[in-house]
Amino acid sequence: MIDVSTYPVQTVAQSRIAECDFNNLQFGKTFADHMFVVDYKDGGWQQPRVVPYGNLSLSPALSSLHYGQALFEGLKATKNEAGDILVFRPEANARRLNASAVRLCMPELPEEIFMNGLAQLLTVDRNWIPTQPGCSLYIRPVMFATDDYIGVKPSDTYSFIIFTSPVGAYYNKPVRVKVETHYTRAAPGGMGFAKAAGNYAAAMYPSQLAHQQGYDQLLWTDGREHKYFEESGTMNVIFVVNGKVLTPPTTDSILKGVTRDSVLQLARDWGYTVEERPVSVEEIIAAAKNGTLEEAFGAGTAATIAHIALIHHEGTDYTLPPVEARKLSNRLYQGMDDIKTGRAADPHSWVFKV
Repeated sequence: MIDVSTYPVQTVAQSRIAECDFNNLQFGKTFADHMFVVDYKDGGWQQPRVVPYGNLSLSPALSSLHYGQALFEGLKATKNEAGDILVFRPEANARRLNASAVRLCMPELPEEIFMNGLAQLLTVDRNWIPTQPGCSLYIRPVMFATDDYIGVKPSDTYSFIIFTSPVGAYYNKPVRVKVETHYTRAAPGGMGFAKAAGNYAAAMYPSQLAHQQGYDQLLWTDGREHKYFEESGTMNVIFVVNGKVLTPPTTDSILKGVTRDSVLQLARDWGYTVEERPVSVEEIIAAAKNGTLEEAFGAGTAATIAHIALIHHEGTDYTLPPVEARKLSNRLYQGMDDIKTGRAADPHSWVFKV
């Protein structure tokens, strides 16, 4: 159980929940009534609080706008049949947020503030958590520098905010992906492992080019030789070849995904051989050609499991087996959903009840 702290709460005069069509949710378009806010100044975190969701007043000289000290996280909340609020592995997101903060020269946020603030916010906005199948409340923590200063140095002040959004499915169909062998998402020694805003900006132009060619996402490859897979769009990538589960190891250029870690653990629990090792483009394309590539999918908070329908490489499209024939990824999607919503046992204590 997460105890709700006694942080000050300023509630909205009039809720906007009546304006939300919970039967037709678009991802990231609707936001709940409140947000959790805590500021950093004078060398320490100040009084946390819950306030109405709303616009921020920012200086044009805001250092994060100029020098990129901004990071975020993503997680989800659901309800069980009894109406309890369930959050999937929030402590893992708190730890990863602080790992990102260290890399971006930002202050670490005490885990107690993260967890108690999250619990307080979800308690206030509990009615915004959808109960429709396949829906959830997406939770977006974000931290950014707030100095009004034009000069390249770490900011002395920061804001940390958590806001939420009721969402449906991120992808409504299997995705077509293209192997990227020119542009680089991240390089060794860089900040690819951090959930930094700049990482996503760097990916947008190559992704846009792929969209123009008819593909939904990219399969990123390593920045040195473009011979080994790293991530798929905004997700970790996982392959099933001859019954074995293969995925690149998390390095300083690959995000350590919470969903990735969870699905690999479940696969091991179910008796699958899981290999976290460099996975070459050559190996996967050869498996696609000889019919041993049984499954490929992305794993991430937004989509949970995103089936890959097709892989494009060097002018050729390789079509994967139909989704209904994929034993592991379908079982993982259902298994994860059952754990998140309290319908199944939680042997690894992943679910926190608010």
